[in-house]
Amino acid sequence: MSVEAFQEAIRRGLPAELPESGPPMDPDVDRAPTRTPSLTPAEERLALRNALRYLPREWHAAYAPELARELREDGHIYMRRLRPTYPMYARPIGDYPAKSRQAAAIQLMVQNNLDPAVAQHPYELVTYGGNGSVFQNWAQYLLAMKLLSEMTDEQTLVLYSGHPLGLFPSHPDAPRVVLTNGMMVPEHSTLPELERLNALGVTQYGQMTAGSFMYIGPQGIVHGTTITLLNAGRKYLGTGEAGLRGKVFVTSGLGGMSGAQAKAAVIAGAVCVVAEINPAALYKRHAQGWVQEVETDLDKALVRIERARKSGEALSLGVLGNIVDLWERLASAGVPIDLGSDQTSLHNPFGGGYYPVGLSFEDGRRAMHDDPDGFRERVYASLRRQVAAINTLSDAGMAFWDYGNAFLVQARDAGADVEGTGREFRYPSYVEDIMGPICFDYGFGPFRWVCTSGTREDLRETDAIAARVIEHQAENAPEDVRQQMLDNLRWIRAAEENAMVVGSQARILYADHEGRRAIAKAFNDAIASGRLSAPVVLGRDHHDVSGTDSPWRETANIYDGSRFCADMAVHNVVGDAMRGATWVSLHNGGGVGWGKVMNGGFGMLLDGTTDARRRADSMLDWDVANGLARRAWARNEGAEIAVSRAMGADTRLKVTLPVHADDDVIERALR
Repeated sequence: MSVEAFQEAIRRGLPAELPESGPPMDPDVDRAPTRTPSLTPAEERLALRNALRYLPREWHAAYAPELARELREDGHIYMRRLRPTYPMYARPIGDYPAKSRQAAAIQLMVQNNLDPAVAQHPYELVTYGGNGSVFQNWAQYLLAMKLLSEMTDEQTLVLYSGHPLGLFPSHPDAPRVVLTNGMMVPEHSTLPELERLNALGVTQYGQMTAGSFMYIGPQGIVHGTTITLLNAGRKYLGTGEAGLRGKVFVTSGLGGMSGAQAKAAVIAGAVCVVAEINPAALYKRHAQGWVQEVETDLDKALVRIERARKSGEALSLGVLGNIVDLWERLASAGVPIDLGSDQTSLHNPFGGGYYPVGLSFEDGRRAMHDDPDGFRERVYASLRRQVAAINTLSDAGMAFWDYGNAFLVQARDAGADVEGTGREFRYPSYVEDIMGPICFDYGFGPFRWVCTSGTREDLRETDAIAARVIEHQAENAPEDVRQQMLDNLRWIRAAEENAMVVGSQARILYADHEGRRAIAKAFNDAIASGRLSAPVVLGRDHHDVSGTDSPWRETANIYDGSRFCADMAVHNVVGDAMRGATWVSLHNGGGVGWGKVMNGGFGMLLDGTTDARRRADSMLDWDVANGLARRAWARNEGAEIAVSRAMGADTRLKVTLPVHADDDVIERALR
């Protein structure tokens, strides 16, 4: 398709006439599992009425029966017949029809989130996590892209859970898009209500970077996973700077986010064994080079693990099968495992995020639709068996952690033996033990960028620019953050060699409060001088210093009782919008699950102008300082140090710091 034809299709929005059928579906593209909303007849009528309001009245009689079938067969109306005929991928920014360069950047990011090479279930508009959606249906996508093509820098597009509410007058420093996903009256923020309201077409689960157009493939968490693994080795195994050579790490999941584990483990030098029950997911990651080898036989897998361990080979081995079978086989055989975790999508345990042992992948999909109550009991029984095997290996010396996917929460609900002594759970969250005190409390988080030219040359240049900034920081870094700086510097220097790009020309790099602003300034200067050929989009994962309130993940190391409060994430989005973000998002759910998390993010276009530099400096300052201040108030030592340094660097910043009370004073007062 020519650029002109593509642009005309975007400007048109909905097609002039109802297509006779949708575009052909590639059988190799993974499909979303059926949802089970259990609507009443009245609710079915409401869902269909809600869907038809997007469509010309003259289409209704012909199209309504097909939409009704989608509702009953899929549990949701996707409007697949309206899926565009043009290829879905991130094009160079100049190919997008837009009056606003910022709007064109958002169009690019939307398409990257739906690229079949990137997205988990692209035909159902799901980017990752089994149900992390960009839009609820294809009509929403078409209308939103059309409005983005029409908007100016004095308008803002508002999206309610994918629904394009419209363009509203604003001003050049306002966000071009403000979006929310899954905002609920708290009493109704439950999984059954999510399924019901999603089927009605009035809300969606945006995960984190799915619904905010900031997903960059599994690369998006490779750096954080590498940091986690290296520091797990240092903390639990005493590996120091030797890396994880000869150490075995066992986990599960090769989907949109969990797919990063295999690559990260190899970078860290480990033997990584990942169970994945979905053949499409496993072979997709293998074809993309994220998994080196595939095995279908557990006995052969054990032999391969031992050979790699003895030789010190860095290996990623994908095992096709159920994670429970793998854990039980390792436990019964007495195989020594050093590190363990889990990244099944347990935020969505009964809708395709977790497949119980004893059922094949296809049988599991049928069971969750045909017998949801029985499927739920199988999931709980499977979790109990999984935890029992993990406990056996843990007693033998394995260090295990929850990877923020609600594993321990769901295992507790299932009645598994995960209760802790002196703390909530037997095992820590990776944020509680590692990422929180080492990274988040000091302002380090998953900064990222996308080169809108789509060229490797620009990405290579941004890598070099970022490396110079981090190297300069590391030269004079205090000892408490010097190791983090050096880890980040090694990461960015090896980024191209590690071949992590899937979809857009993007990069992930953990950076701190000062580093993010310095990198943004250097990028903007390079665009202005022509060293970079096109603008750069800045963003981050919501899994960050300030972006997410999640008591079992991002705020797991907050101990003043406020880990269940969501002020930080909400204020972060409001503050980013006030300071010039190109787009902002606020989501219910993400990671641990619906009703258990509040998270938000941003996108920022750098175009080489002084306005872009001003906005980026102001917005990135707040985007990190907000979290540092909250973590410092919770009496986290690293955050108190980091925010004090930030106040020393900018006298306009004045943060309320805590006064520490002596334990004996408190005890005497209570007696």
